[in-house]
Amino acid sequence: MDIVNGCHGHPGDVLGPHHRRTGNTAVHAVRTFRPQEARVWVVDHRTGATREARCLKRSGFFECVWEEPSDGSPEYSLRLLGRDGQTYTIEDPYRFPALLTDYDIHLWNEGRFWMSWRTLGAHRREVDGTDGILFAVWAPNARRVSVVGPFNGWDERVHPMQLRQGGVWELFLPQLEHGERYKFSLLSHQEAYRIDKMDPFAFHSELRPDTASRVWSSAPFAWRDEAWMAQRAARQGRDSPLHIYEVHLGSWKRTASDNGLLSYRALAAQLVAHCQRMGYTHIELLPIMEHPLDRSWGYQVTGYFAPTSRFGDPDEFRAFVDICHRGGIGVLLDWVPGHFPKDGHGLAFFDGTHLYEHEDPRQGEHHEWETRVFNFGRHQVSNFLISNALFWLEEFHIDGFRVDAVASMLHLNYNREEGAWIPNRYGGHENIEAIEFLREFNRVVHTHHPGVITIAEESTSWPLVTYPDYVGGLGFDFKWNMGWMHDTLDYFKLDPVFRKFNQNLITFGLTYAHTENFVLAFSHDEVVHLKKSQWGKMPGDAWQRMANLRLLALYQFGHPGKKLNFMGNEFAQPGEWNEAQSLDWHVLDWPLHGQFRDFMAALGHLYLALPALWQRDSDPSGFAWIEFRDVDNTTVSFVRYGEEGEDTLVVILNMTPVPRYDYRIGVPHPGPWHELLNSDAEEFGGSGVINAKPIQTEPQTWHGFSQVLALTLPPLGGLLLGCRPRDAARQTEV
Repeated sequence: MDIVNGCHGHPGDVLGPHHRRTGNTAVHAVRTFRPQEARVWVVDHRTGATREARCLKRSGFFECVWEEPSDGSPEYSLRLLGRDGQTYTIEDPYRFPALLTDYDIHLWNEGRFWMSWRTLGAHRREVDGTDGILFAVWAPNARRVSVVGPFNGWDERVHPMQLRQGGVWELFLPQLEHGERYKFSLLSHQEAYRIDKMDPFAFHSELRPDTASRVWSSAPFAWRDEAWMAQRAARQGRDSPLHIYEVHLGSWKRTASDNGLLSYRALAAQLVAHCQRMGYTHIELLPIMEHPLDRSWGYQVTGYFAPTSRFGDPDEFRAFVDICHRGGIGVLLDWVPGHFPKDGHGLAFFDGTHLYEHEDPRQGEHHEWETRVFNFGRHQVSNFLISNALFWLEEFHIDGFRVDAVASMLHLNYNREEGAWIPNRYGGHENIEAIEFLREFNRVVHTHHPGVITIAEESTSWPLVTYPDYVGGLGFDFKWNMGWMHDTLDYFKLDPVFRKFNQNLITFGLTYAHTENFVLAFSHDEVVHLKKSQWGKMPGDAWQRMANLRLLALYQFGHPGKKLNFMGNEFAQPGEWNEAQSLDWHVLDWPLHGQFRDFMAALGHLYLALPALWQRDSDPSGFAWIEFRDVDNTTVSFVRYGEEGEDTLVVILNMTPVPRYDYRIGVPHPGPWHELLNSDAEEFGGSGVINAKPIQTEPQTWHGFSQVLALTLPPLGGLLLGCRPRDAARQTEV
């Protein structure tokens, strides 16, 4: 009755072949449950005999019994007569042996099965000459798990899975087609809870709003990115230039006719060309893992192992990465291990218990985002997430991760009122399990894939985020500098008349700029939810807004730290970002916006060409203030040093719309100094206040340096000056 009622956890004990010995005769029995068929025959592969099975239950339970001398399980097929009068033949899933190894299941439950995606989920296998799909899922607290799909009328009674040790269920289903839809149907021990879930390890899913997983077995992909992969470690180091373009694929560019989504391949071709023009080194994609809600921007993930079907299938996403790599552009993924949505088809309350999340809402819920929090202390959950990271690196050649919402993971009291959180075992607010998870994640990723980078979005003052775990750090390569970002935007939003009273907003960041390895990020979060676009934040008329944006960009690129800008910032998109429509590319036809794009491209390529802007980002000796106290003129100036023999650079920023003539600063070397970039140049939409080239120095002590430069500072403008020390030394000798 449990088979008929769809609640049997060990269907192999009842279904499939069974035999016993009686004297010299073997009695064979084959049982099958086929509620959609009227008649069933067993076709013996060895003898060719066809025997009709008796229907023991009108609901569709059939049994065929026969005697013959041979021992062992029979090899057979099932011939079925459907209630529609059609006859067809299938292989019986229950005649095949268990395929998962005890060792794999042991590693999974121990939390060390790093390549678990190769076993759990749905995988094409050939067993005894029969092609099919091996399904496996972890659901230790379920009473019964079944595979359902169009192949069985979505009837959870037809294909119950076999329970193995440690709560892993498996079933080999022969003859399923590539791309077939399926789900796992779960029955809890509390029988009121019956639900169909998508496969946590599915490689492909239906396009939203549909939620089924899809069988996907990719053929070997013909990667052509060998050159990039060989150079990747050298191109992503702390002494390398990182200029990151943060992109939401669904709204970067859409079809003009119907606002439709572009494919992975179409996006790749256009994105690479744009990045090459602008001098970007990397694309950082907002989460492209499968998610049901467009408005979540991908941050509420249901399919951690599936590139979203919005833009194509997994092989098309492989092509996307390959095209980027062959164009010299790295691909970073926004990765979300901190929380997941409550959607019924996803991970939440997966097997009738809080399997992936904490049960207590004081630990297991993010009230701010209305999501669930992973239980990092459960070995299988941390294994699931770390295995997921390796999956993207192995299967898609991803170059690194920006880990979302790290602060929410580290702090048990993150955005929680007193009494709404549970202290750790020492009485503190630190999430000990999450700390160890992040350290393990970084250890495993960097061990398996040296040269891959990990970036933490960590918004608090948590110490040692980018230090190795053996000195107490979390092991990340970089951390977003959220404090710098907020202070900088708060400063630039001010009317210039008030900036002299708030100079500390753009100077304070240098007091901690070398405590971590930072990325200076102007991200998507800063151009939504009524925060205004970068253009909208700036004070003044259109000309002043654009001048402020050029000044802001020069300050970002001159400041120690790697660079990140969200899409649209590079051409001063006027309105806030909207995930449901394309960026406002048409504004490039307006002179000011087109000229600003040209400025950002020039700045991007200068950044790549000038090692002093990135070689010593993490070294305090790579930076020196010239003057940060000139609040009356509202200017700041500083030096960036490269390695020996490289250019020494000076950055001077005038934060007011008033030109400064004969403005004198000390510099570390005699001239000539060259104006490498002037944000007020007419070609960029400025007023054309420039300095003659080259600029000579005078031997005089000024600002603690032995040489002085007399400059004209443009209004709301900045200068990037360069001097190669060996050329300066040669000039002094002459």
